[in-house]
Amino acid sequence: MKAVIQRVSKASVTVDAEILAVISNGMLILLGIEDEDTNDDIEWLSNKIVNLRIFPDENDVMNVSLKDADGDAIVVSQFTLHASTKKGNRPSYIKAAKPEIAIPLYETFVKQLESGLGKPVRTGKFGADMKVELLNDGPVTIIIDSKNKV
Repeated sequence: MKAVIQRVSKASVTVDAEILAVISNGMLILLGIEDEDTNDDIEWLSNKIVNLRIFPDENDVMNVSLKDADGDAIVVSQFTLHASTKKGNRPSYIKAAKPEIAIPLYETFVKQLESGLGKPVRTGKFGADMKVELLNDGPVTIIIDSKNKV
């Protein structure tokens, strides 16, 4: 399971001209799921994200977690995070999980994140053509792969 985490001042997700999610201070999380991902990956990654200290403290040092900052989150499914570009110029997405595997894992990830934060998490629409807008704060962008825990 891969996540691209961006600290944002604001972010939104729109599908077919309908705004599905809007946040101010928080994280936009792009989530890529592969067939081998399990509930262990979900638990580890969601815990890492909830406690990742990338928000400024009173001395403007990145020392505060999303939970402690009382920040909001949007999770957007992003199968292209598992793109392979080794051969040719057209990426292969063979490692990305098919919807029948990815959707339940995605939904479980969102619920786990909500549990860790103690508040609702906004989402895009799985498999839809989404328009994602954000104002990256910092900029702070972090990539986490649950297969690289050590």
